Amino acid sequence: MSAADTTTPAKVPPPRQAPPPAVAGAPRAKKKRTPGTAAAPWVLLAPCLLILVLVLGYPMVRLVTLSFEKFGQSQLWGFQPAESVGFDNFQGVLSDGEFWQVVLRTVLFAGGAVVFTMVVGMLIALLLQRVSGWVKTLINIVLVASWGMPIIVATTVFKWLFDSDYGVFNALLSKLPGVDMIGHNWFASGTQGLSVIMLLVVWGAVPFVVITLSAGLTQVPAELEEAARLDGAGSWGVFRHVTLPILKPIIVMLTTLSVIWDMGVFPQVFVMRGGHPEAEFQLLTTYSYDRAFVVNDYAQGSAIAVLTVLLLLGVVAVYMRQMLQIGEVE
Repeated sequence: MSAADTTTPAKVPPPRQAPPPAVAGAPRAKKKRTPGTAAAPWVLLAPCLLILVLVLGYPMVRLVTLSFEKFGQSQLWGFQPAESVGFDNFQGVLSDGEFWQVVLRTVLFAGGAVVFTMVVGMLIALLLQRVSGWVKTLINIVLVASWGMPIIVATTVFKWLFDSDYGVFNALLSKLPGVDMIGHNWFASGTQGLSVIMLLVVWGAVPFVVITLSAGLTQVPAELEEAARLDGAGSWGVFRHVTLPILKPIIVMLTTLSVIWDMGVFPQVFVMRGGHPEAEFQLLTTYSYDRAFVVNDYAQGSAIAVLTVLLLLGVVAVYMRQMLQIGEVE
């Protein structure tokens, strides 16, 4: 008898059967949710939502109701009851030529601040990608320190820098050949004064933009940049066709936030002008404040604030539309 006859044949496992193909249109089995699973997120969000309603909801409702009433010092002290006047406050504001001058000034101010902030922030973020590690760390520390400086302190420093008698900026400019800026008052005209305030706003906003864009630049694949260079693209071509499209969602977000913040600039103007901004320095926020607390017409001041909120809601609507379009493309 041979060895082949005495060897026990190995058992071969039966072949596995493939699962039956899914029938088109067949309903999928739904996952069973335990009771209370759907309500758990709302329970966790309830404290935050309650705080938002108390902190933001009530003031906003009160602001809207005031804008439809006659409310001055007499009503504030209780000598007369508040009277409903419908849209008279809005009609008075919208028919005032000074209001439209303030709107135009605010839009130009915010637009210029946003453009300078985004351009300077992008340039610094791109430069940070080309420096050594310790230089990048040092610059980030400086950016965070300047970003964390209180607005009142930063405004006071800028007020000293551009002082007509002791300002460092005038002294530095006067060292240039043929330039004499000693004693020059930057706040003698609204254009120059608002330019100084705009520089202050840009200085405070650039650190956040730089840090956010620097984080976004780390997500740009180096392979795509190298491929673009091999195809003959220069530095501008790589930035335009590779870097910029990837950073577009971040840029849209930063631009929208910058518009909202710069449209709401108040302490920089208020402190820089000693608590009494002149007519050529008035923005929507300071104009609403003056109408409410200087003229003591709280109803009209509330109407200006409501119109400002509506203007900002238009900016938010454009932002949401852009983000939805970016989501559809992705």
